[in-house]
Amino acid sequence: MTDDQHHLRAGATASGSFSLDVDPVRARWSYSGLRVLDLAPGQAETVDTQRAETLVLSLSGHCVVECDGERIELTGRDSVFTGVSDVVYLPRDTRATISSAGGGRFALPSAECERRLPVRHLPASDVPVELRGAGRSSRQVNNFGTPGVLDADRIIACEVLTPAGNWSSYPPHKHDEDREGESVLEEIYYFEVAPGPAGPGIGYQRVYTRPDTHPGRELDLLAEVRTGDVVTMPYGWHGPSMAVPGYDLYYLNVMAGPGERVWRICDDPQHAWVRDTWESEDVDPRLPFPAEISGGTR
Repeated sequence: MTDDQHHLRAGATASGSFSLDVDPVRARWSYSGLRVLDLAPGQAETVDTQRAETLVLSLSGHCVVECDGERIELTGRDSVFTGVSDVVYLPRDTRATISSAGGGRFALPSAECERRLPVRHLPASDVPVELRGAGRSSRQVNNFGTPGVLDADRIIACEVLTPAGNWSSYPPHKHDEDREGESVLEEIYYFEVAPGPAGPGIGYQRVYTRPDTHPGRELDLLAEVRTGDVVTMPYGWHGPSMAVPGYDLYYLNVMAGPGERVWRICDDPQHAWVRDTWESEDVDPRLPFPAEISGGTR
């Protein structure tokens, strides 16, 4: 089942140099946003952050970010599967210029916010890499924009890499109620899929509600996702994110909400028991990405 409101296919929101442009108005909510900037070699783009604190993250390539009198070189990476990128934080109400001598693709996660914080650069060496889950639920989380790692007003962002054949964002979970153990966060998933020898790869994303947990708020989505696709999650259980055999899966998570900047989730109680099975399983030996991080091979 597909849903054109919540599953935005690659190119559907393209605007100028941005192959993806999803702001709160387009997503039909209040805080979270994401743009993907495609720069040709030697090209520069001016970005106005307006009311949203904004990050600059390399999906591929190197760039220079100039803002508030500072000039920051973003080292970047060859692709999302070849390493962790450094990150630049841009405050709200500012204008920045992003240029790339060699060209590249750069994600700009954002969140409407109140405080104006200074421009900052987070080196890739300061990004915690977490291996989460076990067995076929093994995945890697690069926590470049999470509380305790990046000082920000509202935005929470990270990226998840899932080896081919594994499930991540699992057990299904939600964060749409302000209560003990849960926080309200709008979320964007942006996907890239490693290509195969015969062409582009695919993955799948599930988002759903049930009458007992979300009366009057129906959401039932099973989307086939490809590189450049987005799934927006205003509420409901989300997961699993499925990396089909043969194709590694990447997704960028962008979250923000009205309350405390904290990620608290509630597992779907029908599937929460799965976490207990991880104690008897090993983490997938194909992690982390790339193999050079641990000295292994892929």
